[in-house]
Amino acid sequence: MAGAHHAAALGQAADPLLVLEHQGEANYPAHIGGQDQQQEQDRNRSPIAAVPWLTILGFCFLTFNSAMAVHRSRGDVRTVAFVAFSYGDLVALFVCLRRYELAPDGSPARDRLKVAVWLLTALLTFAFSYKVAAVMPPPVAVVVWLMAFATVAGGFLAFFVYTGNK
Repeated sequence: MAGAHHAAALGQAADPLLVLEHQGEANYPAHIGGQDQQQEQDRNRSPIAAVPWLTILGFCFLTFNSAMAVHRSRGDVRTVAFVAFSYGDLVALFVCLRRYELAPDGSPARDRLKVAVWLLTALLTFAFSYKVAAVMPPPVAVVVWLMAFATVAGGFLAFFVYTGNK
């Protein structure tokens, strides 16, 4: 309210950005221009620091469900291996995604993380397709595998071929 009054006294519109500009402050929101300060601060933190509580809650839920699946498997080695692989892949995927978000644009680390994200996603897609196709009749299993390959190929095209740089 004080900014609007000050702007009106200066004969300007009651736009808070104009007031800040007039006062010599460079506190523009990221969508207006300049470097997004919050994003820059996030990049300077470690990938694990300042993880939102909802993410931590999600990982707790994932860990609990994975532990329950192992417990219910009653020692079936294949089921335990599948659950362990899926859990490890998801954790690695989310760590790589977080590090990708924090990596500076155009850095070699960001390119390597993009490859890692695609590989981890492809492995998870194939693992789930294997489990689904195993319980389906053969014609449906073929469709499941075709969809898995199409998804992985589409991800490859989106990540590495059509990057949006024109």
